[in-house]
Amino acid sequence: MPDDPALTDPALTDAALTDAAVTFAKVALPVGISARVRVPASSANLGPGFDCLGIALGIYDELIVEITSGGIEVEVTGEGADDVPRTADHLVARAITRGLDAAGFVAPGLKLRCVNAIPHSRGLGSSAAAAVSGLAAASGLIVEAGVGDAFDDETLVQLSSEFEGHPDNAAASILGSAVVTWTESGADGGPDPAGLPDGDRYLARRLVVHPDITATVFVPDTESSTSFTRGLLPDAVPRRDAVFNVSRAALAVVALTADPGALVAATEDRLHQNYRAQAMAPTAELVAALRKRGLAATVSGAGPTVLVLGVGPVPADARDIATGLGFVASTVAIAGGVEVTHGRS
Repeated sequence: MPDDPALTDPALTDAALTDAAVTFAKVALPVGISARVRVPASSANLGPGFDCLGIALGIYDELIVEITSGGIEVEVTGEGADDVPRTADHLVARAITRGLDAAGFVAPGLKLRCVNAIPHSRGLGSSAAAAVSGLAAASGLIVEAGVGDAFDDETLVQLSSEFEGHPDNAAASILGSAVVTWTESGADGGPDPAGLPDGDRYLARRLVVHPDITATVFVPDTESSTSFTRGLLPDAVPRRDAVFNVSRAALAVVALTADPGALVAATEDRLHQNYRAQAMAPTAELVAALRKRGLAATVSGAGPTVLVLGVGPVPADARDIATGLGFVASTVAIAGGVEVTHGRS
């Protein structure tokens, strides 16, 4: 038997031996297989549904990943190309590795080609989309290798939501249309099917958006930090505000699926937008101006993008206001979920 430090060094702990055994047991995927992923942007909260409502939007990032003999190679074009790492720290690469690891596989090496259209740090779910694309790619690679089944939606929602700690954006990018999401504590709710008995369980259900509803996004040049704007929120809110948001979030489900005429009332919020307004004055001003004109305008996620949901085009005068405040308007489709194709390169 060869001399193996893991077997002969008394300083190594049982945990280290276990980790070494687990790593050794993982199956390496074959070099040359590839997968292609197309993932949509998303908007979270939709006004009152803080961390629990989301919608998929027709702006797409695309990814091609190939298994190589070694190393991590990352090519990025489009949004964020000058700002993201080209190493194993790239979020998509991390997500691929996490997905393969969860299924018991490893990649000898990875070559990623990312074509990004989702604006970064604008409240359109770019980081969630990156996590989803990496995990979906891992699933496609496993299927192409013929060594396992594709991840189901529940697994994709769980694994991708772990990256951000809440499932609203990720679930929308996975399932498409609109989603209602929630989180259960593993400590309180029992074992997690994803194998994390002491962790959070992330869940989602898809809503079929009414066919008359369209979305318009108003995207500024400025960026926003989710962690910073989340830090502006109070630990407690008045009961009347909590009740107000519960009623509006419930109404939002009705408005999105059956009664678009209720969208303006259904997108009212007292839980988070006013508290964040100080950090995004132009965003707050635009939301107020659009709502004054009877449009269902909300801050998209943590901002600074503004989302309008409605059954007709945004009037020209409202678009002019947005332009004057530094926003670019685009009408986008309500999108389907992530798409994966695979095949040998």
